[in-house]
Amino acid sequence: MHYSMNIQKLAAMKNKQVTYQNIGKKGYKETWDYQDELFQAIIQTKMDNRRNETTTPTKNHFLFVEHPHVYTLGKSGDLSNLLLTEKQLTEKNATFYKSNRGGDITYHGPGQIVGYPIIDLDNFFTDIHKYLRFLEEAVILTLADYGLKSERSKGETGVWLDVGTPFARKICALGVRSSRWVTMHGFALNVNVDLGYFDNIIPCGIKGKAVTSMEAELGEKININEVQQTILKHLASLFEWELVSV
Repeated sequence: MHYSMNIQKLAAMKNKQVTYQNIGKKGYKETWDYQDELFQAIIQTKMDNRRNETTTPTKNHFLFVEHPHVYTLGKSGDLSNLLLTEKQLTEKNATFYKSNRGGDITYHGPGQIVGYPIIDLDNFFTDIHKYLRFLEEAVILTLADYGLKSERSKGETGVWLDVGTPFARKICALGVRSSRWVTMHGFALNVNVDLGYFDNIIPCGIKGKAVTSMEAELGEKININEVQQTILKHLASLFEWELVSV
């Protein structure tokens, strides 16, 4: 009976609702701080539930943002993959941050869609591998809606075109953090981004691989808002999110 009651309590705690915000153009550090605030609040709820034997549902959030020029290095990344000095960063109107996400170095900037899910995987499934594959799948399905065939590359997180050929190129990077099954950070899809900024790094620490964008592949500027809505549709379907906009 006690076991049955615990199962019922766990089921009652699952919250499939995800609060969605498009926060527009915002600095990396400011957005990171906001993510962390949401992230810590979810963790605190989980800790309080465990301590007090309560069943307060945890919240889930999803943010879309567009960052000014910035290079970020994951916690296990190699600083030598940044090919600019501090002076050169300033000249390019770019900033640099060491992040607590996974992955190596990447670039964020105007014309790029950055998505940050801050969700409690206990509300959905507790499998980080599956979580990453779902993020990739949402991007793959979105690109297919625009006539682009993309796929995964074995051992290389993210979304790629022409995998296994000399023309392999990355169109979306992933880097996440998870603690107590709560996630933060996320993915960056190149839509109308200035690809020249990737020349200043070894993207994701992978030498000899090119980077591309939807604009470069399709030969025209793409409506970012439409791409965001398409990604959101696929994320909601894959994860079974109940989206609520702010």
